[in-house]
Amino acid sequence: MSATTTGQRSDQPGRIMSGEMAEQPAVLRRILDQGAPRIREVAERIAARNPRFVLLTARGTSDNAALYAKYLLEVVLGKPCGLTSMSTTTAYGARPDLTDVLVITVSQSGGSPDLVASTEAARAAGAITLAVTNNADSPLAAVSEFHIDVLAGPEKALPATKTYTAELLALYLFVEGLRGGDGAAAKVLPDLAQQILDRQDEVRQLAARYRFAERMVLTSRGYGYPTAKEAALKLMETSYIPALSYSGADLLHGPLAMVDNISPVIAIVTEGKGGQALRPVLERLRGRGADLVVIGSAAEVERASAGFALPTEGVAEEVQPILEILPLQMLAYEVTIARGQDPDAPRALAKVTETR
Repeated sequence: MSATTTGQRSDQPGRIMSGEMAEQPAVLRRILDQGAPRIREVAERIAARNPRFVLLTARGTSDNAALYAKYLLEVVLGKPCGLTSMSTTTAYGARPDLTDVLVITVSQSGGSPDLVASTEAARAAGAITLAVTNNADSPLAAVSEFHIDVLAGPEKALPATKTYTAELLALYLFVEGLRGGDGAAAKVLPDLAQQILDRQDEVRQLAARYRFAERMVLTSRGYGYPTAKEAALKLMETSYIPALSYSGADLLHGPLAMVDNISPVIAIVTEGKGGQALRPVLERLRGRGADLVVIGSAAEVERASAGFALPTEGVAEEVQPILEILPLQMLAYEVTIARGQDPDAPRALAKVTETR
């Protein structure tokens, strides 16, 4: 990946997104080396207050990071948690009793008014509030009791890439801190991330195969499900291809009927329980004659129409999403370039989306 960013002209389409994708190994290493002690401190202070359950608040890419945190909190900690509907507070004025509830708000910019307003309302209702952002000076950080900086550095491309993986790692380390863990499973990530990004030629071949796709379906289960949602978002906002994401279980409850042998189905197959739960879905997809693309397990890639095998053998399942999204970010980039569009500047989008 790094080779593709050197020598690029300043006006070359996708130059910024490409460069920011290439920064991800360094960002992951920065979080592990510099951010981990602060994250652990915040986690210890919150753990001492023993929140009874957790609510997660976010929009867009950060919403997919929040969904990942939901899996972590429920699986690793056994802590009940949910994703909030901000309009209940901002539009309807609801004021639930949030005494001893941990409210985690995830936002790249920390600037959206509804995130700030809902966090203020949560704190007034008795919640422990934590902001996870890429901007320590943001309004969201200012109104929250606690803050974690994901240390991704300025992100200029409209599609979020490095801030997403930074949010995932920060949230993983935070959950590890809540249970007194050391986060050792994450130490392999920077080197493995670099290995994946160096395989851009493989992704470019996939992009050539699917550049004319009129629709894509993405599916996974467990920790891989947020990856499917984030990959679908990246494809839609850069290449404008309609991309539908489903839990593998939900796919079987109706949407499977739309699967044919024309539109590709991208399956994220995590090594672990999530991948095991997805295998019956893969069999049904093969039975439908689907053009099946597998990201993940090498064994499943061999049985698919196409795919990208990830170096995840021996890697803890809960950190694999930080690696899974990388080839899918590259796929969104390469498909967009192949279609003659600029992934740095998707139409009708702004870097900070100010919803209310």
